[in-house]
Amino acid sequence: MKKNNSKGAAATGVLAALAASSCCIPPIIATVAGVGGASSSLSWMEPLRPYLIGLAIVAIGYAWYSHLKPKKADDCGCEIEKPKFYQKRGFLIGMTLFAAVSITIPYYSHIFFPDNKKEVIIIDNNDIQEVEIKIEGMTCDACQNHVDFAVNELNGIVSVKTSYQNKSAIIEFDTTQTSIQQINQAINSTGYKPIKN
Repeated sequence: MKKNNSKGAAATGVLAALAASSCCIPPIIATVAGVGGASSSLSWMEPLRPYLIGLAIVAIGYAWYSHLKPKKADDCGCEIEKPKFYQKRGFLIGMTLFAAVSITIPYYSHIFFPDNKKEVIIIDNNDIQEVEIKIEGMTCDACQNHVDFAVNELNGIVSVKTSYQNKSAIIEFDTTQTSIQQINQAINSTGYKPIKN
């Protein structure tokens, strides 16, 4: 009975950990797979992140408590069956590590976004324009990295600095090679919404 409690609690902890970072995972998958679209569709879960992290920690903690608490002495002389793989300590260690990796995704998500900046040859400085675009739907570093990656795919982008805290992107670009409309379309392709100024 003790082992089953451990398994259920560990599974709950892992699911809570995945849910806590569910707003960050789709942009990474979208970039790796080369697709855009509804990558921000789970951003509504971001306000729940602290509660889901708490649930994951409590559930994993309970799984460890259930697994490690001393067994009552077996006085019936029954044959002890061999534990299944999910009842072993190694499985619980794996579940704990997976939960930790899932919870911390926003802090290392940038490694999944390759550097796609291009060298832009500026012929006339008068063609360079800087614009700040407000963006709805970003909730973490994975979101801002996704926007940076999508905008840098365009020709003529000199620099992109996206901030999910400020809910905006400051973009410097060559107006002879790209336009604000194309930049808005690139942002829109990520699933986040550029707000017209």
